[in-house]
Amino acid sequence: MASEHHSEGHGQAKRLFIAATKQDQGKTTISLGLMAAFGELCPPVGFIKPVGQRYIEVDGLRVDEDAALMRSAFNLQCDLADTSPVTVARSFTRDYILRPRPDVLMGRIRESFGRVAAGAATVVIEGTGHAGVGSCFDASNADVARLLGAKVILVASGGIGKPIDEVMLNKGLLDQRGVDLLGVVLNKVIPDKLDSITEFVRAGLGRLGVRLLGSIPFEPTLLNPTLRQVLREVRGELLHGPDLLDRPIRSVVVGAMAAANALPYIKPGCLLITSGDREDLILAITSLTAAATDPRQVPAGLLLTGGLRPPASIEAFIRRANVPTILSTEDTYRVATDVDELRVKIQPEDTAKIETACRLVRTHLDIQQLLDAM
Repeated sequence: MASEHHSEGHGQAKRLFIAATKQDQGKTTISLGLMAAFGELCPPVGFIKPVGQRYIEVDGLRVDEDAALMRSAFNLQCDLADTSPVTVARSFTRDYILRPRPDVLMGRIRESFGRVAAGAATVVIEGTGHAGVGSCFDASNADVARLLGAKVILVASGGIGKPIDEVMLNKGLLDQRGVDLLGVVLNKVIPDKLDSITEFVRAGLGRLGVRLLGSIPFEPTLLNPTLRQVLREVRGELLHGPDLLDRPIRSVVVGAMAAANALPYIKPGCLLITSGDREDLILAITSLTAAATDPRQVPAGLLLTGGLRPPASIEAFIRRANVPTILSTEDTYRVATDVDELRVKIQPEDTAKIETACRLVRTHLDIQQLLDAM
């Protein structure tokens, strides 16, 4: 079994495994911040995402999104394939269950890590979901952390009781695999309650023998999708504004009412979703955009549905007001649902988000303490 593998040392590089109590807790945010901080205090720094579930194609190579992000953000020189040795495609788990080969899988991870660690003083290892994710193919986060000889930090979010419960559930598997839990990072904490929640969670975890390493306040801008991400999600056609695709979306409005009634809802950073034949609403958002004197006060853009392209005269208003506009062939309900369910991941072009993530981690975690404990 994979849990029987042990690290073979991989040189003297410090290594830290970033896991979470469940999906979407902010592992990538923490990884970005730690990469930046370790790069300042203990360079050079390497990165590996041993098992990736969300992948993209880069130069014909299938790699995890986060591996591509880290390579771009920190100009990593190691082979991109080594930063993402295993990607889980649709049939991966079924094929593995029929033909399990744990030594091959874990061997690939071990060898890739060895090459990444060979050129680094510190390596950030980003996991996938909770400690047990990957058990179905003998490569859970706990198994991989043990294989690579890495201590683990768990990222949890929420209030007081829930994250403590979830941490202890995950700690059970880490303990079973003989993996050291270095501590917990509490993420997405309500800013007004940061001090009180931190105090109670630190005490609650402390009673159970777990250290709270720090608490990071909720930062809504990290969850704002960009027009580029929406364009990709709805598989739409860009009618105008290729240079504005990295504009963040702070709110979404479905235009189903008369333009006069919709105007109060079309606020700065708003994405208006409406049928392509609603010329009144299209003209409303172009007017608001044209009238704005501060670029930070303009709506984010326009998403037209039903495959209904506006007439040339209306498109002229769109271009004149410089409103980024996407056209989707799907109906309004489907498009709005897709946008609402969009999982926002930090992309290489999201420089402001990357800087925010690095600042949050640097401000709220004791990086030197982490390095000393690794």
